[in-house]
Formats: sequence, C-alpha cells, structure tokens
Amino acid sequence: MNILITNDDGWGSKGILALVEVMRRLGDVTVVAPDGPRSGQSNAITVLQPLRLKKIIEEPGLTVYLSNGTPTDCVKLAVHRLFADKQLDLVVSGINHGDNGMVNVIYSGTMGAVFEGCARGITSIGFSICDHNPNADFSFFQPHVEELTRRILTLPKRDWQCWNINCPIGPVKGTKLTRHCHGYWDKEFQTYKDPTGAEFFMLTGAFVNTEPDAPDTDQYANAHGYISVTPTTIDMTDKQWTDSIYTGLEY
Repeated sequence: MNILITNDDGWGSKGILALVEVMRRLGDVTVVAPDGPRSGQSNAITVLQPLRLKKIIEEPGLTVYLSNGTPTDCVKLAVHRLFADKQLDLVVSGINHGDNGMVNVIYSGTMGAVFEGCARGITSIGFSICDHNPNADFSFFQPHVEELTRRILTLPKRDWQCWNINCPIGPVKGTKLTRHCHGYWDKEFQTYKDPTGAEFFMLTGAFVNTEPDAPDTDQYANAHGYISVTPTTIDMTDKQWTDSIYTGLEY
C-alpha cells in the first residue's frame, strides 16, 4: 500500500514522527510535509509564489520531502508530481499537536490536507491529540492509530467522506463514534502595544461549548477519556433543507 503523510506542524514535530512510525507497519510511506509550522491554514493553497520540493530522506519503505507550501499544497504536489503514474491508497495527516474537533475542523491545516485527499477519492484520515505540548506523549495513541486505520480501510468507501480522529491526553478508555460539537470561540484576541504605542493583536480565545452535555459529540468523548472518531464530509450542501423550507427559492 502507498501511504502519503503530511501535517501542519512541519517535519520534525514529534507528532508526524510518531505517525510515520505507525504507518511504516502498513505500507510504503511517502512524507510531503511543510518545512515549518502551518497551523490554521485550513485548505489554503499557494497561488503567487513558486512551490518547491526537497527530498531529505530516502530509505527502504520511506521517502521524505519538504515543501515551502501549505498542507493542502503538500497533498497536491504529491498527487501531481510523486504519484502521477502510480496509485496512492491512503492520505494520513498529523498527528497534530492540539485538538482538531468541533469548529476547529474548519480552521485546521491538518484537516485541510485530509479534505484535499478526500476530494480526490483517496481514503483520508486526520489524527490529533488534545495536547499542544511539543513534547507530548504519543505512545498510548499509536496503537489506536494503527487499529483505527486498519478498520477504516476495510469499510466501503463513500464519496467525499473522510475521518477526523481526536485523542484525549491519556490514559484512553476506548473509542467512540461521534459528531462535531456545536460551539464557537470567544475572547479571541489579546491586545498589546508595540514600542511606538501602536496597538497590535495576537490570537488567543476560549471555546464556548453550547452543548456540553451532549454525549454523542467529540468534545464530550474527549473530555471523558475516549478517542473521538468523526466521519466528516466535504460536501457542504445542507441536504436537510434543500427539499423543504427553501423550495420557495425556485422560480
């Protein structure tokens, strides 16, 4: 099996190294990773700058490239340049340092790469851990990463569906199939002043969970010690309403 790995924390982050270790047990691994942090890039693509690929590792079962692009750029480059003449079976992104559940899924560069693989009909999975520490422990998560990947690969493929998997800080009680929690970020900027007295702003914030007691959400699962496994779609059509209250928009 040909496996592509990327992330948004950049090559050398502890999370991507942990993911490579697992995926090498499943097939031949190609890494195309950003050459530095690209958190919060979502599905951003590079339009006005030249993109580059630099091979830094080549050994049996593992090839690693660095790119100056975004996580989505990394997947596009891999598909068009590295796998133009051979099949790519799996796209895996992460393991991200930090939670990518709830509304974070729309900001996440980790999931942006997953969405790009999904759009191309490739089985695609994002893995994250609820720990921003660059020295976070991934060892307890790795067996679950392998097991969940193997199980997902046995499932029937559905168009435009991918997977968002988030792990609490250990120990882990098990896994739960979930949906994304409803909520929003509040108090998102801290105000500072530069030496001239001019104001500037830095992103911060606190997540407001609007359904803290909903047991079927990713946040509830993570808060209670479970890995959340969320089937995710890139089809943003609101199918619940297209044949009901909005039919009056047709003319």
